[in-house]
Amino acid sequence: MLVEACVESLEEALAAERGGAKRLELCVNMDVGGTTPSPELFRAVRARVGIPIAMMIRPRGGSFVYSNAELESMRRDLDLAAELGADVAVIGVLDDGRVDVARTRELVTRAGSIPVTFHKAFDVVEDQERDLDVLIDAGVTRVLTSGGAETAIGGADALARLVDQAAGRIIIMPGGKVRGDNVREIVERTSVREVHARCNTDEARIREIVSAVER
Repeated sequence: MLVEACVESLEEALAAERGGAKRLELCVNMDVGGTTPSPELFRAVRARVGIPIAMMIRPRGGSFVYSNAELESMRRDLDLAAELGADVAVIGVLDDGRVDVARTRELVTRAGSIPVTFHKAFDVVEDQERDLDVLIDAGVTRVLTSGGAETAIGGADALARLVDQAAGRIIIMPGGKVRGDNVREIVERTSVREVHARCNTDEARIREIVSAVER
């Protein structure tokens, strides 16, 4: 099992690594769901942690429908992610209630050899089963989702269906109020191999999740 910890500071990143996280998702502005971190923050975290870092590529909070100027900003940030040495790029672009196929494919191509995670924008698409195949066709490596529910445990049945549909072609990574007291049930009901959880500066938060899935 791999536990990915969502962090927005060096202190949180260090706590997550101490807690046993095997990958970080680095962003800022978690009050709006996370946006692109600064190069300075990425470099500081890279210099102090030894685990892979997924870099959020999102120019603002709010809607996942972006203007041409915002998409150009995302392209530049993907180039920067490559320069900084990001291990994963995290994106999410929608259009009229579904995954924006053309722009997702373009951003995946722009990311080059960097694997791409499609973030929880996926939870507001109208038809997850339809759009999962869209993400697979676009070359996305992983999708972060709660199965369209408020929480991962609440969406466990939908997550299990997505895992079955994925059939190993894309990684389904549950996220949404994943905690030490529910992660075991999420894993057992869905057969996922990765989970995503928010980390603050208390390393015990991640350690409890890691301990639960490793029992």
